[in-house]
Amino acid sequence: MKGMILAGGLSTRLYPLTLELPKPLVPVLDRPVLGHIIEYLKRFGVDDIALNVHYFPEAVTEYAGDGSRFGVRISYLHEPKLMGSAGAVRALADRFDETFVVIGCDDVTDIDLERAINFHRAHEAEATIVLVEVPDVSQYGAVIVDGDGRIQEFQEKPAPGTEKSKLANTGVYVFEPHLLERIPAQTFYDFGKQVFPELLQAGAAFYGVRDDAYWCDIGTPSEYRRAHRDALSRRIKLELPQGAQMAEGVFIGAGAKVAPKADIVAWSCIGSGCVVEDEARIESSILWKNVKVGAGARVDGAVLGDDVVVEPGAIASSGEYGKGARIARV
Repeated sequence: MKGMILAGGLSTRLYPLTLELPKPLVPVLDRPVLGHIIEYLKRFGVDDIALNVHYFPEAVTEYAGDGSRFGVRISYLHEPKLMGSAGAVRALADRFDETFVVIGCDDVTDIDLERAINFHRAHEAEATIVLVEVPDVSQYGAVIVDGDGRIQEFQEKPAPGTEKSKLANTGVYVFEPHLLERIPAQTFYDFGKQVFPELLQAGAAFYGVRDDAYWCDIGTPSEYRRAHRDALSRRIKLELPQGAQMAEGVFIGAGAKVAPKADIVAWSCIGSGCVVEDEARIESSILWKNVKVGAGARVDGAVLGDDVVVEPGAIASSGEYGKGARIARV
């Protein structure tokens, strides 16, 4: 089956972490989120995958290659200028000749994709959105469906207490090829802002299928942290990189060196190649690759990008620190 991963965004909400790193390569448990998504699609037989790339495209193509190391086929749409979520898929219309799947590159999920595809086909849908119930729909937007799952309305980020539904759009879609005829060629076009409202207005066979599975959009710092906390507590099971270890809410990547007198407290992820010296304490934090935490330093509630240095006795607290940052003792 064919699919597409929308991977061209700038991920400005994760700055400064993504100032020099494209969103598909943002690590979750020391592995690019793109790797998790490719493996997820493969599990459900989606093994012919297209990616649109724009921001640091060479880094994405170098990581994913032709897909052979994942056991899939990968092709690319290079976008000098972003065309929007729908515009990017429309640019590859010739490759989609049967039911296909679209997913965002910031989704960490175990949604039952086979069930969604079967629902889509059973309802002879033109488009199907996978929906999950969330506690606070105001940050996503609410989707209202009837008893059969047909979409009736969208509420754009309703204020708490005014929502008509707790169901959020996950960004996991199942489409028929003729949907792409609704999207003008070589035009910036968005699924949420243009295609979906047009489907409603036209009375098209447009459905939402509810799933009680895990889902997290890692596109904001708070949700990025939540995905790690949930993975470390095994609420979502993700494949670990080779040589990594995880126990009691702590992940230690391959080649990381943690001194005997260092203290690593849940929920924390120590990336590959990191060095944590004696008397250092790391709590509820995410360290990317090759971070050095000096003796007696404290890291609490922080996300440290690649090659960050926390000097001996320094404190890094409740923030995001971009690649190569140096945190000195005050």
